[in-house]
Amino acid sequence: MIRSMTGFGDAAKSEDATNYAVEVRSVNNKYLKCNIRIPDSLASLEPELEQIIRSSVSRGSVTLTVTCSSRDAGAAQVINTAALRAYAEQISDAMGIPVSEVTAGDLVNLPGVLQDATDEGDRLHHARSAIKPLVKLALEHMIAMRTREGVALRDDLAGHLDLIEDRLGQIAESAGSVVDGYADRLQSRMELMLSKIDIKADPSEIIREVAVYAEKTDIAEEIARLSEHLVHFKEMLNSDDDRPIGRTMDFLSQELLREANTIASKSPDAAMSRLTVEIKGAIDRIKEQVQNAE
Repeated sequence: MIRSMTGFGDAAKSEDATNYAVEVRSVNNKYLKCNIRIPDSLASLEPELEQIIRSSVSRGSVTLTVTCSSRDAGAAQVINTAALRAYAEQISDAMGIPVSEVTAGDLVNLPGVLQDATDEGDRLHHARSAIKPLVKLALEHMIAMRTREGVALRDDLAGHLDLIEDRLGQIAESAGSVVDGYADRLQSRMELMLSKIDIKADPSEIIREVAVYAEKTDIAEEIARLSEHLVHFKEMLNSDDDRPIGRTMDFLSQELLREANTIASKSPDAAMSRLTVEIKGAIDRIKEQVQNAE
């Protein structure tokens, strides 16, 4: 099954007077790249969230954004009165002023004066239990979107493959007549030239020249390999297997182009050359499209 690398998913919930929201976006990338944006207070959860992404996605640049906001008065930080008093006394002694003249504004931002109201371990536990399921749900939504995009991508690729198959069939049909045409032209030219000196053309010489020409322009193997690649490509497009196929299709599109270039170099006939140009154009579009396939 082909999936696009472009997608978006989100999920949100409220728990213990805290709002949790998760967004996940993905765009094209040759490999899997994870970008996680999470509040500094929850930074220790980042490795766990990255592991969830890697277990669901194999390719693409994925950006995960987690936000948390509390609606509870308990979210307010508490004042460490012991630290506050100690700072005030130190400032009083250093400045030679009464403790009563030291203002709260001078103290509130000093280290240790403001502390979280809840225990750090308890807060992380609650955040982990809320955020991890949301990440999984957002990823499911993103993958569903990537799958829908994959259907359109599959249809587009199938159209290009059908065009290549049709043009390749026309080339295969005309390949034999190209050699026959060359043989007729060669014989006519030799007879015309030798008639001027009253000598008959040697059939064996004509046969030898035609054989050399046929060897140089033989594209039977290239047609066979290109046809096999097309079959393989279509099998992947129509497969229900969930394994990523983007890289395989990228490699296969290069093989398609390799065979098409060889056919083009061996095709002296103008009509065959035009058909080959159409094939190469379709392959170029395939190469562009598979860059978006997971």
